[in-house]
Amino acid sequence: MDRMHAMSAFVAVAEEQNFAAAARRMGTSPATISRAIAGLEERLGVKLVLRTTRSVRLTDVGQRYLDDVRLILAKVNEAHESAAGTQSVLRGHLSVTAPAMFGVSHVMPCIADFLAQYPLMTVSGYFLDRVVDLVDEGVDVAVRIGGTHGVRDVRDVREMRDVVTPAVAVGSMRRVLCASPDYLAARGRPAHPAELAGHTIIAAQNVSPDPDWSFLTEEGPLNVRVSPALTVTSNDAAVAAATLGAGITRLFHYQVASELAERRLEIVLAEHEEAPWPIHVVHSGVGGASAKVRAFVDLLVRHLSQDPAQPLTRSGAA
Repeated sequence: MDRMHAMSAFVAVAEEQNFAAAARRMGTSPATISRAIAGLEERLGVKLVLRTTRSVRLTDVGQRYLDDVRLILAKVNEAHESAAGTQSVLRGHLSVTAPAMFGVSHVMPCIADFLAQYPLMTVSGYFLDRVVDLVDEGVDVAVRIGGTHGVRDVRDVREMRDVVTPAVAVGSMRRVLCASPDYLAARGRPAHPAELAGHTIIAAQNVSPDPDWSFLTEEGPLNVRVSPALTVTSNDAAVAAATLGAGITRLFHYQVASELAERRLEIVLAEHEEAPWPIHVVHSGVGGASAKVRAFVDLLVRHLSQDPAQPLTRSGAA
């Protein structure tokens, strides 16, 4: 097995965390994969993989080597695509991640368009309300709300990772407070954030995990500590609870857009909303994106920036 194939085998072992699974992925035998890894380690003079009867994990050197090898293989694949003139006939696999509800409603239509344009491509969509690390988890493209460098869409920008990730701003998203008309008729509509203390609060951990909710008032920024009566782990559960009249919840506008349009929910305290959260499309190609990643990113940026049906505040940079 030559050096490039050995590097591909190493990536397969690192991602599968199993020699047999890596062998199936590479279409070869576990013994061949094991010899390839051993050859790499001998050539480099370092230990890359720690093997036990139950697990396979990378050493610290192996993890750094994995990051470099992924970039090298991506550049090699791009060079082959360029030499063969295959940019217009893309083939291969692409992995995409976005927050769960945003992914279904905003990214999935773009994936469908992409597959229609490039029928030889396959796509994996990871629509999850957690941080998906592009490098560690081998994901090509992500949509981030609130940050660009692997933070989940609710984390404060001050907590962003130091790793620089290529990013394109496509707009911003409001985070709104809302409740059902029945709840507001029974309990009254708050006129000031301080009045939330007298209301039943529904907290969605993925959107408002901090008990201190931030607002803007005439006097300046204001933090109000809330005590949720109901805390849920999924955003759609918070939407359901609010539409049932269980209380006031705080969610991103896209997550309640249909309920607002159908008047099953109403926005409250709109005049005291915090600044909208930025939305970016990011990809893992720090050293240069492959043709398939460039094609999808370009399509996704156009889709999110120009579709008038999207409830986004547009970015002038997009």
